[in-house]
Amino acid sequence: MFDMDLQLFDDPAGESGGGTSGTGTASDSTGNAAEGVQGKQIVYLFRAFEDRATATGAVVAFTTENEHSISADGDSTATKDGALQKPGVVTVEITGTAIVLKGDDTLGEKLREACLKNKLVECWEADLSNPRSEGKYAGTYYQGYLTEWTKTSNAEDYAEYSYTFSANGTGAPDGGVGVTVSAEQQAIASYVFADTTATGA
Repeated sequence: MFDMDLQLFDDPAGESGGGTSGTGTASDSTGNAAEGVQGKQIVYLFRAFEDRATATGAVVAFTTENEHSISADGDSTATKDGALQKPGVVTVEITGTAIVLKGDDTLGEKLREACLKNKLVECWEADLSNPRSEGKYAGTYYQGYLTEWTKTSNAEDYAEYSYTFSANGTGAPDGGVGVTVSAEQQAIASYVFADTTATGA
């Protein structure tokens, strides 16, 4: 999709002692350094299951927001000692919003097609602040379906699309192996959209 050789982090392993670039550090009550993870370091890659033999997972370019939710709606029974909860089935949903890109072969359009045709989709969540090895990061693998795809536009802003990915089951953690995220994919994931107008700096 893009031909570039950019480094998202200067010190991905955190060997300099200052922590991974893009994280905030603070000391907790025990004196140990606690690091916060920036939102752009949690990335999601998608691929239609039918394309797994010929295509790699792709990062959604110009993402502005993601959300990962876990829910378990349950029933409650009134007892003399108070309500007794019966947990329901756990469901996992991943949502995102991104800028609409021109073209019929963009990932946004592929997600739209997957939603229209009920295609099985693969999804990887990767934490770029937690490297496992060279080019691999802590993450979780999911299979599921796009249950919602929405495009919004107005006269002043760029058009955006939002999607909802509903997972089958609860996903498979990487088990220490790591999710592969290439340098090119990291560069795409680090995009924060900006216009061409002067910023006043």
